[in-house]
Amino acid sequence: MGFVYRIASPSEYLAITGYGIIDVKLAKKAWIAPGQRCTRFDISPVNYTFEVQAMSAEKLPFILPAVFTIGPRADDEECLLRYAKLISPHDKLSHHVNELVKGVIEGETRVLAASMTMEEIFRGTKSFKQAVFENVQLELNQFGLVIYNANVKQLVDVPGHEYFSYLGQKTQQEAVNQAKVDVAEARMKGEVGAKERDGTTRQNAAKVDAETKVYTVKRQGEGAKEEARVKAEVKVFENEREAEVAAANSELAMKKAGWEQQARVAEVEAAKAVAIRDAELQVEVERRNAARQTEKLKAEHLSKAVVDYEMKVQQANWELYNRQKAAEARLFEQEKEAEARHAAAEASFFARQREAEAELYAKQKEAEGLAAMGQAQSAYLSAMLGALGGSYVALRDYLMISSGVYQEMARINADAIKGLEPKISVWSSGASGEVGDAGGGGGAMKEMAGVYKMLPPLLTTVHEQTGMLPPAWMGTLTTDRPSTSS
Repeated sequence: MGFVYRIASPSEYLAITGYGIIDVKLAKKAWIAPGQRCTRFDISPVNYTFEVQAMSAEKLPFILPAVFTIGPRADDEECLLRYAKLISPHDKLSHHVNELVKGVIEGETRVLAASMTMEEIFRGTKSFKQAVFENVQLELNQFGLVIYNANVKQLVDVPGHEYFSYLGQKTQQEAVNQAKVDVAEARMKGEVGAKERDGTTRQNAAKVDAETKVYTVKRQGEGAKEEARVKAEVKVFENEREAEVAAANSELAMKKAGWEQQARVAEVEAAKAVAIRDAELQVEVERRNAARQTEKLKAEHLSKAVVDYEMKVQQANWELYNRQKAAEARLFEQEKEAEARHAAAEASFFARQREAEAELYAKQKEAEGLAAMGQAQSAYLSAMLGALGGSYVALRDYLMISSGVYQEMARINADAIKGLEPKISVWSSGASGEVGDAGGGGGAMKEMAGVYKMLPPLLTTVHEQTGMLPPAWMGTLTTDRPSTSS
């Protein structure tokens, strides 16, 4: 037998084994050599219909009707090789393949259902179907199969276990009971509405009183602000430092008022949140207690339990409403008080601001006066300097005379020696002719003799005026005139 050329249809592949091929060769067309074998296999998907019986975590059995469209993965050569080796020798609709797929689906479905309650399966049908799809796909990957589509129908009761039937009856009975509850609730709303109108009237009255108080405080603040403004226009800023201190104190007062307001609002909100949460928890407790009693005694006292439960819920809602309204009224009063304090703080700040502005205006005017005086003096000095021919010495003397500087110096000097009693001693060393020698040396000796004669009366005068004595060694000197030799 020679070479044979084989061609596969669009939905088929050729699986070639034999001479020259290590394992299996897949192709759409190929020459088949002697010693080789070629097998065709179809890759089109097939529908498998099952009714999987499973059991939930509460040991409640149910039937899951499902239709899966399964076929080999055509876009993965490795999956095609596995399919060619494991599944292609059998017909796709054969009992062997059908049992294989069914076993995988039933096994994964039962394992997943056993880990979930019937309520979780029923309420999360979509997620349950997705989980079944993913788990089955993981098992089919080892056979090279892929799920093209999975249609899981509605859950069905197993004969002898009518859980879903009873669940429908329960829903119908709950609708009937709800209608009865609605009638009772309509009656209750009439009574509650009358009490709500009475409560609204009282709340509005309290609101009007609070607004009246706020308006009164605002008007008083405006009057104080106007009075402060008029006073501030008369007296303006004593100095800059006090203005900064006043501004800082005002800002601090405003911040303290804001912080106090925020703290009080936070306290009110916290108390309100606690009250609301307490009411919600109470409602939840009552609801769960009523639900448990309803489930336990639904055969005998279902209607009565539901009505009692709804009445308790409405009572809890009424208490919650009263608490909320009371909290809102307290919050409203505190907000209005905070607004009044804020208005008073603004009035005080405005008064201090106007005073600071007045102080600043006075300082500015004083500075402007000094500047004008300096300019006038500068012009005056320039004119005088020009008149004096540019002589700064003459200008200085003129300014000192005109300013009375010399007179003031004389007065100060006179005051300095005022009250002093000085003692004046006058003495003479004698006539110049008493020492007779006509020579040149005689004249020098006269001068020396005159000095020595002057010392005793000088020392006497110093002692009388200052109390100081001359040194002891000077006591041996005499006032006698020394003799001269010819």
